[in-house]
Amino acid sequence: MPATDFSPAAHPVSVFGLGMMGSALAAALLKAGHPTTVWNRTVAKTGPLVAQGATPAETPAAGVAASPLVIACLTTNDNVRELFAPLAAELRGRTLVNLTNGTPSQARELAAWAQEHGIAYIDGGIMAVPQMIAGPGAYILYSGDEAAYATHRETLAALADTKWVGTDAGLAALWDLALLTGMYGMGIGVAQAYALIGSAGVPAKDFAPLLTDWVIAMTQGIVPGTAEAIDSGQHLTDVSSLEVNQAAVPNLATTFAEHGVRDLLFGAMQPLLDRAVAEGYGADGLSRLVDLLKTP
Repeated sequence: MPATDFSPAAHPVSVFGLGMMGSALAAALLKAGHPTTVWNRTVAKTGPLVAQGATPAETPAAGVAASPLVIACLTTNDNVRELFAPLAAELRGRTLVNLTNGTPSQARELAAWAQEHGIAYIDGGIMAVPQMIAGPGAYILYSGDEAAYATHRETLAALADTKWVGTDAGLAALWDLALLTGMYGMGIGVAQAYALIGSAGVPAKDFAPLLTDWVIAMTQGIVPGTAEAIDSGQHLTDVSSLEVNQAAVPNLATTFAEHGVRDLLFGAMQPLLDRAVAEGYGADGLSRLVDLLKTP
């Protein structure tokens, strides 16, 4: 895409980090008509994006100088600090959007560093795989400098739907990791289900339709129902009490052992159920466990 094809209303952006996700982000910006400068430690990775119209930055400093909006999508936040700490002067007055996966405390530390050097800092959590970027269902959580977010929201919307979660820079990472917790929890449950049914020689493809329907049906009920119980403080249930679950979980653990499948879920769940019943919550639903998971 020749530079002359960019819309006069387009906003220059620099993207640092061209792994699968970073490349998808840069490609989406180019497709939306934004002049895009790209930099990667391995220079060869800039080639496909240059072919799409991106401008390669010969140095990180040149990449920063090219745009008022700098997007980082690196492997770790240590990489972000290592790359940009020497460029604090060049970044002054610009906005750094960090889409690198990390922790809330890391985001807050980077935000404090940025504020010290006159850099507007926005942290982000990408809720999509690279193939979903700029497509339906993809969204990115943002937190930090709200004024900078308002200035660049339209440009950021070229990547995915935007969801602002607060001025605390650590909130995007917190929301991100909480959502990933639900995903990974479901993922290990699905893996264990396949391992258990597979121990009897049942092909995974034969089991998949039932598992899919069951997980969807349970998720649609459990997720909003648990939220309502938490916010209202009303955990009593007529569906499946903690006392009933306490009695049922040993059957699951025993079956896994008998079928030679490692149990990564129920051994940890049983003590929590035992504690809940011992503390008088036997008639409550599983939503009560949220309170018991909190450390003093």
